[in-house]
Amino acid sequence: MDGKRCSVWLFLPLVFSIFTTAGLWIVYFIAVEDNKISPLHLSDRKPGSKPPPYISIAGDSPPASCVFSQVMNMAAFLALIVAVLRFIHLKPRVLNPWLNVSGLVSLCLASFGMTLLGNFQLTNDEEIHNIGTSLTFGFGTLTCWIQSALTLRVNIKNEGRKVGILRVILAATITLCVILYFILMSQDIHMYAARIQWTLVMCFLFYFGTLAVEFRHYRFEIVCTEFQETFLSFSENLSEASEYQTDQV
Repeated sequence: MDGKRCSVWLFLPLVFSIFTTAGLWIVYFIAVEDNKISPLHLSDRKPGSKPPPYISIAGDSPPASCVFSQVMNMAAFLALIVAVLRFIHLKPRVLNPWLNVSGLVSLCLASFGMTLLGNFQLTNDEEIHNIGTSLTFGFGTLTCWIQSALTLRVNIKNEGRKVGILRVILAATITLCVILYFILMSQDIHMYAARIQWTLVMCFLFYFGTLAVEFRHYRFEIVCTEFQETFLSFSENLSEASEYQTDQV
């Protein structure tokens, strides 16, 4: 592809990141407006006040829950497409395919986790919701490290080093946020834990938005071919072979 031209596929990871970010913040503002959660800017929560602004709590009750489910379903669908296309365009460039396959599987599992936490609200089924959260954060973090390693190893268009360093920094930030999030949760420091959670999710979305750097060099096409003629020819050959065998008998 001409280096001065960019493929339209670069918009796929950008759409995934921008629209998911916008959707989650819409959920947050709806929940704040309906007095379902405390705003993020509050210094601390007083006993008996509104719940902390975790994303799951913000999207726990309607109308915010309806938007939250739709946003997470669309995000999971787009993330799955990104996972498959990323796997396809790295496949001929990676000598040892296990790392590329691992990146595909981990992002698919993270996408499945998004559907669980989006469709099973916290108060409706806390166990399944928490499983979805663990899948999303756990395999999402693993995906970031795998894709960082692939970026540095493959070095597409000699951009791998610059983009790879950025992704390593983002992956390290995400890992740190995950650790801090669970530590703060265990100590019931909920306002800071909620802020860390929002930071974590925004870092995730920014990370996957950077895939537009590679996607702008590639064009993906779906080729549909008809196998009817081949099938008929194969059938005719079988028929001729049968006749030949009958004559021989």
